[in-house]
Amino acid sequence: MADVFTVSHPMLARYPDGEIRIIAETFKHPSGMVYVEPFWMESTPPVATLLAGEIKGDGPWKVGDVIVRLLSCGDIEQKMQWSEWEQHLYSCGEESPYHNDDVKHSIINKMSFID
Repeated sequence: MADVFTVSHPMLARYPDGEIRIIAETFKHPSGMVYVEPFWMESTPPVATLLAGEIKGDGPWKVGDVIVRLLSCGDIEQKMQWSEWEQHLYSCGEESPYHNDDVKHSIINKMSFID
């Protein structure tokens, strides 16, 4: 498959306790990977999650004890949530920070994460 940072399809993070989170975008971090969920900039401050650990695999991936995989046809609830997110992205103008990689990276780089 591919490097987790180059995948353009929606992904999910599955935690050992069964919790599943939608990944809207990923960012490299010295301790592993940072991901954001849909509507991440709507919170004050914006919310991002650090997955600490070596990134293993080429899809699905394992980061620490979390499995990261592509959203599949069986993920009905998450697919509906992803559709909402896509509609939001299409409805907001090109001036939205969601469409500006420099702004997104700047926000992520200013965040503090606890490993």
